[in-house]
Amino acid sequence: MIRLLLAGSIVVTASLAQADPAYTITRMSCAKVQATVQAQGSVVLHYRSKRNPGLPLYGRYVSDRRFCASGQIISFASVPAADKSCIVRKCVWKLPSGRR
Repeated sequence: MIRLLLAGSIVVTASLAQADPAYTITRMSCAKVQATVQAQGSVVLHYRSKRNPGLPLYGRYVSDRRFCASGQIISFASVPAADKSCIVRKCVWKLPSGRR
């Protein structure tokens, strides 16, 4: 029983260590946002909604396909950096063939 609890705590600790780093991008330039995503591979970006400025938003963005789950593909998204709207990559679920 003790071995099972110890193994479980190791798995939980390892899972937490794999979490994506998070960044608030409201004061970051687009170049800095893109460089951060590229350097980290996978990040969570926090920002404020343009339509509703009081609404905090976030998303997971990646440098390339290696950071997507099986069955996901790369899509492009725009996030509001301090200097301009910034294009970044994100993982999305691929639709089955024949569906639109």
